[in-house]
Amino acid sequence: MKKHTIEKYVTIAVVLLLAILFIAKASGPSILRLYVESGMGGVEKQPIFSTIPQEELNDPAVNAIYLTGLTLYHYPDLEILLPKKFGVVKQTQKKIYYKKWKSKDKGAMIYISCKKPDFFTNLFPRVKKQGINNNYAFIKSTMYAQAKEIKNTNDAFFTIMKSIFTPDMGKQDNLKIIKFTLAGKKGFLTYNLGLLDNYFDCNFTDKEGNFFKVYFKDKGANLDLEKVFTVISTVKKLGGEEIVH
Repeated sequence: MKKHTIEKYVTIAVVLLLAILFIAKASGPSILRLYVESGMGGVEKQPIFSTIPQEELNDPAVNAIYLTGLTLYHYPDLEILLPKKFGVVKQTQKKIYYKKWKSKDKGAMIYISCKKPDFFTNLFPRVKKQGINNNYAFIKSTMYAQAKEIKNTNDAFFTIMKSIFTPDMGKQDNLKIIKFTLAGKKGFLTYNLGLLDNYFDCNFTDKEGNFFKVYFKDKGANLDLEKVFTVISTVKKLGGEEIVH
């Protein structure tokens, strides 16, 4: 996971969008698709750009025993129960529980973020013309984007957003995306299970439309889907504002 917050990617997305509009007017879908794929490094190297949700889970199981061993993290805008032995990053805030953990790029870590309702449609008002009027609709369009299916600027935009949203997912050998509902929340879990390390990237909204991102870089493969969904079930939006230093 890179250090940048979502807001810092806005400039990148806007610049790319302007380039897309120029390419789209000057050429057809095939050139537009080639332009986007070359910028992302190619589908062969990044399977995420040809992967869309193939499974849907409604109220997946939560591990009550595992829940009792989690630690409460409290921030002005949210609270969440998380496993120990992970470095936890909330924007620029960081707390380390695992002594051997030296950097979030090398060790086990969890990244969390929370945004208000309509955050994405306010950043990119043009998507409202496509009928995308809330955070969930924006995330859904992003998760279903495929580089090989780019036919217009809207397709290209969400494929690029998929590139921006997706953190390090390892070699992506077993990459999958699940659409889910859980404890009043709905969203998408992208995951890659390996022999040594696991990666989980969860993007979802609550009943009020607040957006949450919880990313697990699970060095040592200590987590599974049930444990991840158990953590997700504990996320709660609070009334305070996010503090960004």
